[in-house]
Amino acid sequence: MPRLVVVLPLTPLEAGASFAVEAWPLHITVLAPFETDAAPDEIARVSAAALAGFGALTVVAGQDELFGRHHDISVTLIDENAALTRLHDLIVAVLRPLANSPTESAFARPEFRAHVTMKLQGRVHAGDELRLTQVALVDMVPPAAASGRTVLVTFELASTSD
Repeated sequence: MPRLVVVLPLTPLEAGASFAVEAWPLHITVLAPFETDAAPDEIARVSAAALAGFGALTVVAGQDELFGRHHDISVTLIDENAALTRLHDLIVAVLRPLANSPTESAFARPEFRAHVTMKLQGRVHAGDELRLTQVALVDMVPPAAASGRTVLVTFELASTSD
């Protein structure tokens, strides 16, 4: 059963690209990993229709914080942004019906806290303006899989800012 995630990469990705778990390119997660029995092309079709005309976003990096159960994952929060919240809400609304469980944590979290996880290969800093022009649907194969994560499809956001 596929486990998928929807992200806004900080630099554009290409469909078919793969990377190891520890080498995730910098991104903002729009919809946390969720399980589905729907075919990836069905998820892509529904997502593309929802994103039609949605404009590219400019967001600003905020303060650093620690996430995770053990508060050991360093992230940089993204300042509140109405367009980013609208994008999150839109993706949740159109993909929830295709999830195996609409009450899964990806859909049931009380608040959307946009952030960029700090990685060995880079990070963002408070005050950085980030121009987000693409949404990517990524296959979250098991962490031990040699193939790593694979970008299934990308969606370009309209060139005008939202």
